[in-house]
Amino acid sequence: MDKAKEKSNKKPLIIIIAILVIAALAVGGVVVYNGFFAEKPTPSNGVVGKISDGWDTGLEDETAPKKTGIQIPGYGTAVMKSGDESLSLSIGNPKENKCGFYATLKLEDGTVLYESELLKPGYGLTEVPLNQTLEAGEYTAMVVYKCVTLDEEHTPLNSAESEFKLIVSD
Repeated sequence: MDKAKEKSNKKPLIIIIAILVIAALAVGGVVVYNGFFAEKPTPSNGVVGKISDGWDTGLEDETAPKKTGIQIPGYGTAVMKSGDESLSLSIGNPKENKCGFYATLKLEDGTVLYESELLKPGYGLTEVPLNQTLEAGEYTAMVVYKCVTLDEEHTPLNSAESEFKLIVSD
Protein backbone atom coordinates (compact mmCIF):
# COMPACT_ATOMS: atom_id res chain seq x y z
CA MET A 1 0.00 0.00 0.00
CA ASP A 2 2.91 2.33 0.63
CA LYS A 3 4.04 1.98 -2.99
CA ALA A 4 0.59 2.84 -4.30
CA LYS A 5 0.40 5.90 -2.01
CA GLU A 6 3.92 6.98 -3.04
CA LYS A 7 2.99 6.57 -6.75
CA SER A 8 -0.18 8.68 -6.35
CA ASN A 9 1.83 11.43 -4.59
CA LYS A 10 4.27 11.60 -7.56
CA LYS A 11 1.52 12.16 -10.19
CA PRO A 12 0.75 15.80 -9.17
CA LEU A 13 4.49 16.54 -9.02
CA ILE A 14 5.02 15.14 -12.54
CA ILE A 15 2.07 17.17 -13.85
CA ILE A 16 3.44 20.38 -12.29
CA ILE A 17 6.91 19.75 -13.76
CA ALA A 18 5.40 19.04 -17.20
CA ILE A 19 3.39 22.29 -17.06
CA LEU A 20 6.50 24.25 -16.07
CA VAL A 21 8.54 22.70 -18.91
CA ILE A 22 5.79 23.48 -21.46
CA ALA A 23 5.51 27.07 -20.18
CA ALA A 24 9.30 27.54 -20.38
CA LEU A 25 9.34 26.19 -23.96
CA ALA A 26 6.48 28.52 -24.94
CA VAL A 27 8.26 31.57 -23.48
CA GLY A 28 11.51 30.52 -25.12
CA GLY A 29 9.73 30.06 -28.45
CA VAL A 30 8.26 33.57 -28.29
CA VAL A 31 11.64 35.07 -27.47
CA VAL A 32 13.36 33.21 -30.33
CA TYR A 33 10.55 34.07 -32.78
CA ASN A 34 10.73 37.78 -31.93
CA GLY A 35 14.50 37.74 -32.23
CA PHE A 36 14.49 36.20 -35.72
CA PHE A 37 11.30 37.58 -37.24
CA ALA A 38 10.91 40.99 -35.64
CA GLU A 39 10.87 43.86 -38.12
CA LYS A 40 14.35 45.31 -38.35
CA PRO A 41 14.60 49.04 -37.68
CA THR A 42 15.28 51.17 -40.73
CA PRO A 43 18.68 52.88 -40.54
CA SER A 44 18.17 56.61 -40.24
CA ASN A 45 21.67 57.89 -40.99
CA GLY A 46 21.04 60.61 -38.42
CA VAL A 47 18.20 62.94 -39.20
CA VAL A 48 18.91 62.98 -42.92
CA GLY A 49 17.39 60.06 -44.78
CA LYS A 50 15.10 58.93 -42.01
CA ILE A 51 12.23 56.92 -43.44
CA SER A 52 9.03 57.76 -41.61
CA ASP A 53 5.51 56.41 -41.68
CA GLY A 54 4.02 59.90 -41.79
CA TRP A 55 5.35 60.56 -45.28
CA ASP A 56 3.32 63.10 -47.20
CA THR A 57 3.48 63.44 -50.96
CA GLY A 58 3.47 67.22 -50.57
CA LEU A 59 0.80 67.54 -53.24
CA GLU A 60 -1.57 70.43 -52.71
CA ASP A 61 -4.57 69.21 -54.70
CA GLU A 62 -6.09 66.48 -52.57
CA THR A 63 -9.51 67.15 -54.17
CA ALA A 64 -8.45 65.84 -57.58
CA PRO A 65 -10.18 62.66 -58.71
CA LYS A 66 -8.54 59.56 -57.29
CA LYS A 67 -6.56 57.50 -59.78
CA THR A 68 -6.77 53.75 -59.85
CA GLY A 69 -3.79 51.41 -59.88
CA ILE A 70 -0.38 51.99 -58.34
CA GLN A 71 0.41 55.64 -57.60
CA ILE A 72 3.97 56.74 -58.49
CA PRO A 73 5.33 60.12 -57.30
CA GLY A 74 6.58 62.41 -60.08
CA TYR A 75 9.21 65.14 -60.11
CA GLY A 76 10.05 68.18 -62.26
CA THR A 77 13.23 69.76 -60.96
CA ALA A 78 15.36 69.40 -57.85
CA VAL A 79 18.08 71.82 -56.75
CA MET A 80 21.07 71.33 -54.48
CA LYS A 81 24.54 72.78 -53.89
CA SER A 82 27.79 71.23 -55.04
CA GLY A 83 29.27 69.12 -52.24
CA ASP A 84 25.92 68.56 -50.46
CA GLU A 85 25.61 65.10 -48.98
CA SER A 86 21.80 65.04 -49.17
CA LEU A 87 19.06 66.10 -51.55
CA SER A 88 15.70 67.58 -50.60
CA LEU A 89 13.41 65.30 -52.56
CA SER A 90 10.27 63.54 -51.41
CA ILE A 91 10.69 59.84 -52.15
CA GLY A 92 8.01 57.52 -50.86
CA ASN A 93 5.07 55.22 -51.34
CA PRO A 94 1.64 56.90 -51.38
CA LYS A 95 -0.60 55.50 -48.66
CA GLU A 96 -3.28 54.55 -51.22
CA ASN A 97 -1.05 51.86 -52.72
CA LYS A 98 -1.49 48.19 -51.90
CA CYS A 99 2.15 47.27 -52.64
CA GLY A 100 5.64 48.06 -51.38
CA PHE A 101 8.35 50.06 -53.18
CA TYR A 102 12.10 49.87 -53.40
CA ALA A 103 13.28 53.27 -54.64
CA THR A 104 16.61 53.98 -56.33
CA LEU A 105 17.78 57.51 -57.10
CA LYS A 106 20.23 57.50 -59.99
CA LEU A 107 21.69 59.62 -62.74
CA GLU A 108 21.13 59.02 -66.44
CA ASP A 109 24.60 57.44 -66.74
CA GLY A 110 23.61 54.78 -64.18
CA THR A 111 25.38 56.31 -61.15
CA VAL A 112 23.35 55.26 -58.10
CA LEU A 113 22.96 58.04 -55.55
CA TYR A 114 20.56 56.32 -53.13
CA GLU A 115 18.78 52.98 -52.63
CA SER A 116 15.93 52.66 -50.14
CA GLU A 117 14.83 49.86 -47.91
CA LEU A 118 11.28 48.56 -48.44
CA LEU A 119 8.85 51.48 -48.41
CA LYS A 120 5.43 50.34 -47.24
CA PRO A 121 2.36 52.41 -48.21
CA GLY A 122 2.54 55.77 -46.45
CA TYR A 123 6.30 55.50 -45.79
CA GLY A 124 8.92 57.78 -47.29
CA LEU A 125 11.56 60.43 -46.74
CA THR A 126 12.10 64.05 -47.73
CA GLU A 127 15.86 64.35 -47.22
CA VAL A 128 17.71 61.76 -49.27
CA PRO A 129 21.26 60.86 -48.16
CA LEU A 130 23.54 60.61 -51.19
CA ASN A 131 26.23 57.98 -51.79
CA GLN A 132 28.44 60.68 -53.29
CA THR A 133 28.59 64.43 -53.80
CA LEU A 134 28.09 66.02 -57.20
CA GLU A 135 29.92 68.75 -59.08
CA ALA A 136 28.04 71.84 -60.24
CA GLY A 137 25.98 71.31 -63.40
CA GLU A 138 22.68 70.02 -64.70
CA TYR A 139 21.97 66.31 -64.58
CA THR A 140 19.19 64.09 -65.82
CA ALA A 141 18.20 62.05 -62.79
CA MET A 142 15.44 59.60 -62.02
CA VAL A 143 13.84 57.70 -59.20
CA VAL A 144 13.24 54.08 -60.18
CA TYR A 145 10.40 52.52 -58.21
CA LYS A 146 10.34 48.72 -58.09
CA CYS A 147 6.94 47.57 -56.86
CA VAL A 148 6.64 44.39 -54.78
CA THR A 149 3.94 42.53 -52.92
CA LEU A 150 3.62 43.22 -49.20
CA ASP A 151 3.81 39.56 -48.17
CA GLU A 152 6.98 37.91 -46.89
CA GLU A 153 8.18 37.01 -50.39
CA HIS A 154 8.10 40.62 -51.72
CA THR A 155 7.31 39.24 -55.18
CA PRO A 156 8.24 41.75 -57.90
CA LEU A 157 5.26 43.38 -59.63
CA ASN A 158 6.31 46.13 -62.01
CA SER A 159 8.55 49.16 -62.00
CA ALA A 160 8.37 52.79 -63.02
CA GLU A 161 10.87 55.60 -63.59
CA SER A 162 10.20 59.18 -62.62
CA GLU A 163 12.72 61.37 -64.45
CA PHE A 164 13.61 64.94 -63.44
CA LYS A 165 16.24 67.65 -63.90
CA LEU A 166 18.78 67.88 -61.06
CA ILE A 167 20.46 71.29 -60.85
CA VAL A 168 23.66 71.42 -58.78
CA SER A 169 24.89 74.96 -58.12
CA ASP A 170 28.24 76.23 -56.79
